[in-house]
Amino acid sequence: MLCSRKMLNFFIRKDVRKLLKRKDSDVGERGRALEDLRASLYNELRTSEGAKRQQQRICGPTVALSFNFLVSVGIIMMNKLVLGKVGFNYPIFLTFIHYLLSWFLMAVLNVFGLLPASPPAKSTPFSSLLALGVVMSLSNGLANVSLNYNSVGFYQMAKIAVTPTIVLAEFVFFRKRVSCQKVLALTVVSIGVAVATVTDLQFHFFGACIALAWIIPSAVNKILWSNLQQQENWTALALMWKTTPITLLFLVALMPWLDPPGVLSFNWNFSSSSAVFMSAALGFLLQWSGALALGATSATTHVVLGQFKTCVILLGGFLLFNSNPGMSSICGAITALGGMSVYTYLNLLSSNQYGAKASSRQSSFSLPKSKLSKENGDIHSGCCGGESV
Repeated sequence: MLCSRKMLNFFIRKDVRKLLKRKDSDVGERGRALEDLRASLYNELRTSEGAKRQQQRICGPTVALSFNFLVSVGIIMMNKLVLGKVGFNYPIFLTFIHYLLSWFLMAVLNVFGLLPASPPAKSTPFSSLLALGVVMSLSNGLANVSLNYNSVGFYQMAKIAVTPTIVLAEFVFFRKRVSCQKVLALTVVSIGVAVATVTDLQFHFFGACIALAWIIPSAVNKILWSNLQQQENWTALALMWKTTPITLLFLVALMPWLDPPGVLSFNWNFSSSSAVFMSAALGFLLQWSGALALGATSATTHVVLGQFKTCVILLGGFLLFNSNPGMSSICGAITALGGMSVYTYLNLLSSNQYGAKASSRQSSFSLPKSKLSKENGDIHSGCCGGESV
């Protein structure tokens, strides 16, 4: 009884009550801080400008390219597994499942208010969104058809032609010029990748035709993704949310033409369903990471990243798994990596020069303003001095 009375007296002491009150207030302050952080994040997602700033703050060029690199390696291997060993020989329907799962996940985000806001409808014409949805269906659908009929090496070889197509299209439609040094670096990269993958050129005639037809939609797809995000305040998820229904519609139209019959009779057991679901999950991550990379960099840089992935896979298999692709392939991969390093250096150099010019331009604009304000201040102080006298 005496012990309990002493404990009661201890807890009702003034200094102990202050300590407990301070702890409660600290917890309350932390809760309010978390609530303010959540509210600010929610408010930023409610406007397209705020969502774009949030995306740029969280996912810069390095993070976006690394994310896209890791997902790209995984989905090529997974799609080849699904189309080959699993026997799911329906590449357009596989692409349809990818986009259907992506649309479902974005719908869940939209229900919980976590999907970034889109820019005003008047800022972007519907024809641009329609064109992007169409070329997305053609680019991804034809890519899976090519991967179904051709080897991974031939699939990567076809990607080499995307680089000059992007450079030419950006020059024709947007008057974007590429320096001679960058052209030489991209040429070295293309030659290196061609030499590196020349040992694995197993292809089907129909698959080769599909690969050639895939080049232009792939280039246009990357250009539109990059321009809409960089010029019109679109975020990756918001643009995916608007264009995915269009892509699904056109994929349904492509199925009777490019998919073989018999998709309804496929054996949907646990292993095949799990493989298709994993491919679809990676497809959503690939679309998201690719959109982030195109929004943070450019279409040409994104293609060079894909070629870098090819060389890393080849050299990684040689160093880690004792594969023997041949000395010519190894030399080609090393040459391509050297060209990519030069191209990256030139991009960093040009971006630094652009930043320096922008800062000097801002300082030149602010200098006359400061002089004018100083003169106005002197005149104002002189007038006051005259009045005081």
